[in-house]
Amino acid sequence: MQTTDRNRRAFLGLLGSGVAATTLAACGSSEVQAKDYPVSFSEAQWRKKLTRSEFYVLREAGTERPYTSPLNDEKRVGTFVCAGCANELYSSKTKYDSGTGWPSFWKALPGAVGTSTDYKIGYPRTEVHCADCGGHLGHIFSDGPKPTGKRHCINGVAMDFVLA
Repeated sequence: MQTTDRNRRAFLGLLGSGVAATTLAACGSSEVQAKDYPVSFSEAQWRKKLTRSEFYVLREAGTERPYTSPLNDEKRVGTFVCAGCANELYSSKTKYDSGTGWPSFWKALPGAVGTSTDYKIGYPRTEVHCADCGGHLGHIFSDGPKPTGKRHCINGVAMDFVLA
């Protein structure tokens, strides 16, 4: 009986180790695959070009505190562009008030953004990044308005606004 219990514990221990290793491997996959973007700078060049908070969000995939960006309340007609490279990302026509504290859009401009799977908080989320420089913008959720049903929840510090 003792041998069977020991074998069962050993088996469960190995099984648990395998699950842990698989989980850690999946968590590690949240990093965006190395890709050549049309706009590319060294880390030192990005640090010189961006403010501290822009660098934190765009290059380190950080998140700004909700309700801190003036772009959350921006209602004028224009275009939201990447703060890192000025790539046009979102039209003001697709912006809406999601009540989350971050600028939200139901659709990006064609070819403006890319996505990847992010496991940073333990479950998969759709990370959205600038298609031109790879900068982290925020995440896309499936609780947005029609016609797409998507909510692009974007860090305001990752964008600039250009009047039409």
